[in-house]
Amino acid sequence: MDRYAIIGLGRFGYRLACLLADAGAEVIATDRRREVVEDIRDSVPLAICMDCTDEKALISQGLDKVDVAVVGVGSNFEANMLATVILKQLGVPKVISRATTRARGEILQRIGADALVNPEEESAYRWCHRLLGPNVMEQIPLAEGHSLVQIPTPPQWRGKSLAELDVRRNFNVNVVAIRRGHPVAPPVDQPPPPVIEVPLPHSKLEPTDILVLIGADTDISALPG
Repeated sequence: MDRYAIIGLGRFGYRLACLLADAGAEVIATDRRREVVEDIRDSVPLAICMDCTDEKALISQGLDKVDVAVVGVGSNFEANMLATVILKQLGVPKVISRATTRARGEILQRIGADALVNPEEESAYRWCHRLLGPNVMEQIPLAEGHSLVQIPTPPQWRGKSLAELDVRRNFNVNVVAIRRGHPVAPPVDQPPPPVIEVPLPHSKLEPTDILVLIGADTDISALPG
């Protein structure tokens, strides 16, 4: 499982760090406010009070070795920018930065942010499952900890029937529908409408199929990608 750094423990960052840790992820949570760091210490594997713009401190605490860093500093946009630049220079594969306006988002993307998050519009719960299950195309929460999702057919499943895969037994999720391309070629200037098929045991999965699944979020995030 990927390693995550959550930088800035406001309401969004704090909640996201706890959700990721609850799902079993390796999380480093950081903030300049010692009282917030102390408060979250028992909820995450590692909590550190530090300046996110201090490159040496980031390296010494292993933040250059994480797979995903979420920079959620809300009170200081300059610090947000500096942390984003430093993390990308250190080689962090994916840096997600907080942007509360379109202009700030454009600036962050120009200096290297791989994705943007607006905590005022997006929930930590949704981002947690987006990070843990990056292959999920769309997710609709059904109840606490359970969702209906759409995912592309995993490469390991292609060409196999649902009976062969025994998805319910082996992966603890249910395939409720299959979206696949239209069997008749549409006019050139129109996109092909999807065909929704009811999954049957003998249904063989094609490379372009989109699967509609229901299951626990932890089981969905563990599906092969």
